[in-house]
Amino acid sequence: MLFGGVDGAGKSETVHLLNEWMDPRWIVNRAFEAPSEDERERPPFWRFWLALPPRGRIGLFLSAWYSEPLLDRVHRRTTPAEFDAALDRIASFERTLADDGAVFVKFWMHLDRKAQKKQLRSLSRDPLTRWRVTRTQWKQWKLYDRFVAAAERMIQRTSFGHAPWIIVDASDPRYRSLVAGTEIQRALTRAFERHDRASELARTRAAAATPTSQTPALVDRVRRDRSVLDALDMKRTLSKRLFDKRLLKQQGRLHLLQRKAQEARRSIVFVFEGWDAAGKGGAIRRVTSALDPRSYRVIPVAAPTDEERARHYLWRFWRHLSRAGRVTIYDRSWYGRVLVERVDGFASEAEWSRAYAEIEEFERELVGSGIVLLKYWLHITKAEQEKRFRERASSPYKSWKLTEEDWRNREKWDAYELAVNDMVARTSTRRAPWHLIPANDKNYARVEVLRRAANAIERAL
Repeated sequence: MLFGGVDGAGKSETVHLLNEWMDPRWIVNRAFEAPSEDERERPPFWRFWLALPPRGRIGLFLSAWYSEPLLDRVHRRTTPAEFDAALDRIASFERTLADDGAVFVKFWMHLDRKAQKKQLRSLSRDPLTRWRVTRTQWKQWKLYDRFVAAAERMIQRTSFGHAPWIIVDASDPRYRSLVAGTEIQRALTRAFERHDRASELARTRAAAATPTSQTPALVDRVRRDRSVLDALDMKRTLSKRLFDKRLLKQQGRLHLLQRKAQEARRSIVFVFEGWDAAGKGGAIRRVTSALDPRSYRVIPVAAPTDEERARHYLWRFWRHLSRAGRVTIYDRSWYGRVLVERVDGFASEAEWSRAYAEIEEFERELVGSGIVLLKYWLHITKAEQEKRFRERASSPYKSWKLTEEDWRNREKWDAYELAVNDMVARTSTRRAPWHLIPANDKNYARVEVLRRAANAIERAL
């Protein structure tokens, strides 16, 4: 639930009242001021993602993601086009959460110019409320017409069926409170009804169908069509002598470039995906060997915890984004949504189908904030994977890496190859391209990962 509006319209009073009417143990109250230094070193939506309540809780948000774009437009710090672009990003953010089941109720508490002046004066005269009226609020009152014009544009571009704005005449506190309580009750009732209908429909479909990602017709696409992975030259190799020479060269380049990026306050995010036993761990170790250990963090991604499962799947990746100038390395990533969760049925077809657009928007936020994003798919052939599995099984130092799940995943090779093809086709963009690395030869793959990383950072700087 978001509370926006003109100063003095009773936003805080409404939040206090809702905490009285409902059980406050299940309510999360959040208010946002100007971003701190820590927050400004990350993408703008980082602090809002971290503040989202888990499933089953209610979040009451004051001055949330609308505040800064609105005030920037009022004070002419942004152009109309920039304002619209910011509103479009907000609309996409809210759509992502709504698709995941979040219920939105957005209130705009409104007073006309005369009523707002009267309310601010009333608060200023009372010694107990005088502190609530600041010089900034009086300055904004003088810009009332600009403020209302920007608010009208904001409401027009961000009011949708899944996240509507409700405009409330706030001149009468009792009327304002009644409208807020009534609209919240209606929104929750409609949400419960939608949930019941969707659950019934899902049960009907589940009883009549098999998992879409496993149907023979889809898997046969891999056999009929040419996959993006088919274009890779899997015979690429590098001799031990050349490997040692080029490894040092590329690690040296990466080290110097990362230092320059740190000085420029540019963060770097590595994403490593690939087949089991494709060499992700070995490639990551060659990357980290070139970096100052104080500047990077490796995030190994496994099945989500209970805390992570209680929120949108992207939440756990947002929370790990580093401050400006640091390096974050994801050993597996948000692409699990369209890979393992798709193939193994942990996500419904509707969930993983819309994830492509959600991921693209997420990466747009990262790159737009100045982050250098590097995405790798390490590719090996099916025969090479079997060879490495058997080598692991026979090694006392590597057998722990091999599990029954690895062998089960191997049986779904065609389904995974189809998922990888769709992933690359739908999420490789100019701002965040995929780097497909032939990894049958570990030496070649490790040097190529470093070389491409150095090239990308060099271009970004």
